[in-house]
Amino acid sequence: MDKIVGRKKSYLAMKTDSVAATELINSDFKEIGNAVKNLANHAVKLGGLGFGTLFLKWLASFSAIYLLILDRTNWKTNILTSLLIPYIFLSLPSLIFNLLRGEIGKWIALIAVVLRLFFPSRFPDWLEAPGALILLIVVAPGLFANTIRDDWIGLLICLVIGCYLLQEHIRAAGGFRNSFTKSNGISNTVGIVLLLVYPVWALILYII
Repeated sequence: MDKIVGRKKSYLAMKTDSVAATELINSDFKEIGNAVKNLANHAVKLGGLGFGTLFLKWLASFSAIYLLILDRTNWKTNILTSLLIPYIFLSLPSLIFNLLRGEIGKWIALIAVVLRLFFPSRFPDWLEAPGALILLIVVAPGLFANTIRDDWIGLLICLVIGCYLLQEHIRAAGGFRNSFTKSNGISNTVGIVLLLVYPVWALILYII
């Protein structure tokens, strides 16, 4: 009788241990599932922020190029728009930057230098800034091309350039209201404001 009772107790103990082990395994799987879900949510959020930063970077670069072209055509302002050259250098997306820093950029720079030295009459004034930009991209040391461009220092420089151009543009237009109402005022002001959006957003993410 005692043996039978002992066997029942042993069986109940094994059954209890088995149930506890099953519950423990299920609990572990639930924790793993929750961790995977949280990781996926964070990855989606970070991916969205990264995509937003990349989009603003492209937008800022094209805005700077637009303002540079505008200054060489019909804007004709006394503002130091040559600062757009380092801004484009620092904000240009890596896809285009690396392309211009390679053989393609070297050939473009060579042609620009040859035209400027030996055929100055055939080298229009509006090509001065793009030529300087290509030369800067091609000859820039790795410290500037690979480090500062992707660091907070480059973002801070872009922010300072954007702030300077905005306040100078408002002053030249005769006030904030005039900068939105004068001829080409809206497009110029919006273009300069877009120069500020990218570094501000990127710096906030960098701090966070």
